Amino acid sequence: MIFARRVFTIAGIYGLAVLLPFYGLEGKIGRDAPPAITHPEYFYGFLGVAVAWQVAFLLIGRDPARLRPLMVPAVLEKAAFGIAVVVLYGLGRVDARTLAGGGVDLLLGALFVAAFVRTRPADGRQITAG
Repeated sequence: MIFARRVFTIAGIYGLAVLLPFYGLEGKIGRDAPPAITHPEYFYGFLGVAVAWQVAFLLIGRDPARLRPLMVPAVLEKAAFGIAVVVLYGLGRVDARTLAGGGVDLLLGALFVAAFVRTRPADGRQITAG
């Protein structure tokens, strides 16, 4: 359980440190990687959902056994961005910097899977196949 606590807490802190600055970068993103953001509601909506998940990771890190079911959508959250970035990079639509960010999400997703497997549910039951 210590592993899950550490993985989710570190992921939440890292995510907040990376994401929160984006709230002030809409204009800079448009200048550095034109065209400018034309639908800010999508940008801020994505950002808000991503920040909310970082808070969820911090909560999971406080009580992994009780919040173990939330680890499944946490893995999906990491896979959704990581896989999309790999595909977009393959199509030449994002740069290597973005690919690296997607790689971090895929690594964290793999660590979330490991944390899920290593954490017993709060009621002590393990899910078995068959």
